[in-house]
Amino acid sequence: MNDKYITVTQLTRYIKYKIDNDIHLNEVFLKGEISNFKAHSRGHFYFTLKDEGSRINAIMFASNARSIKFRPQDGMKVLVVGKISVFEANGSYQIYVNDMVEDGVGNLYIAYEQLKKKLEMEGLFDVNVKKKIPKIPSKIGVITAPTGAAIKDIISTIKRRWPLGEIYLFPSLVQGEQAKDDIVKQINRAQEYDLDTLIVGRGGGSIEDLWPFNEEVVARAIYDCKIPVISAVGHEIDFTIADFVADLRAPTPTGAAEMAVPQINDVANYLNQLEIRLNTIIAHKIKNYRQKLTDIKSRSIFMNPVMIYQAKDMLFDNLLERLKHSTLNLVNIKGRELGEIKNSYVLKSPYQLLDKKANKYLQIVSKLETLSPLLTLKRGYTMTKVNGKVINSVKNVKKDEKIEVTFNDGSIDAIVI
Repeated sequence: MNDKYITVTQLTRYIKYKIDNDIHLNEVFLKGEISNFKAHSRGHFYFTLKDEGSRINAIMFASNARSIKFRPQDGMKVLVVGKISVFEANGSYQIYVNDMVEDGVGNLYIAYEQLKKKLEMEGLFDVNVKKKIPKIPSKIGVITAPTGAAIKDIISTIKRRWPLGEIYLFPSLVQGEQAKDDIVKQINRAQEYDLDTLIVGRGGGSIEDLWPFNEEVVARAIYDCKIPVISAVGHEIDFTIADFVADLRAPTPTGAAEMAVPQINDVANYLNQLEIRLNTIIAHKIKNYRQKLTDIKSRSIFMNPVMIYQAKDMLFDNLLERLKHSTLNLVNIKGRELGEIKNSYVLKSPYQLLDKKANKYLQIVSKLETLSPLLTLKRGYTMTKVNGKVINSVKNVKKDEKIEVTFNDGSIDAIVI
């Protein structure tokens, strides 16, 4: 009776045998979009090939993966050639890819690039407008799913590194159609709290899973957020629009927690170093001021303060002597000048000076009379003018021109003939 029953393994091996020996499945040409792509450290590629209605698991071993000319990633549309077989461990069928080429870019990838270019041109990625992440925060906000590895990693990392910090969780959808609006809602809500840093993100997944962080509304909410934002979406190889807009991008949620808070031991060591440096500086300053005080106390002016008065008294005596000497010297000079004035011939014989000045005056008058044109007129000469200007040549007058002729005793008008 039991001979009719077979094991699951036997059934799986039978199906595998049928598929492996089906000539139509030994070389299959498929086209579709890559999803859940993972590159193994040994060089193998694991991914899902899908279209609008279905999907199939795919594996490309390192020996074949080394020959392709591009880097596969989620959202890419590709053409693959491979063999269909069954993976006995879970009974699922999959395609073992021998060759793969690009077949354009998936719709999500195109939308991603278009939005990225648009926001970059608007300046949302500009490093000059990014806010600095506080080095020692007291309140850290986290926007992510309330369950899952991401929040656990963030909380454990922060508590381990910086137990003095307070963690505020703003639970949000991080996957699906409604996720983008929920993320924006929680970003706005977080700004009502006095937070120092805000972490926004989730764990890894396919491009579809991470897509809420590629939505424009989420990008603009992060950009407009008054709190410094650390983006922590997916794994290190995953880049979303949120990563470019955020003030700081972390490779993973754990990495975001490490960037958000310092290591408490490092802070303690730094404070100890500051204390040592401060004590050293204070001790050095006290030593210097003590030396200055000793130098001041040892100055002669403090040892013998009467010297201040004595020095001023000596200076006063010196100035007084100089003043007396200058006064006597000035009196002597002015006395000599007065004696010279008294002995001047001007005071002794003033008429002699007047006679001398009168003779000089008569000499000057005689010279002026000699040069005067009036004497020339007295000797019978005349002076001719045209329009008030003296004529010294017949070339300077014209026929019928009116002229003025001046004699010694008067003037007459005449006409040139």
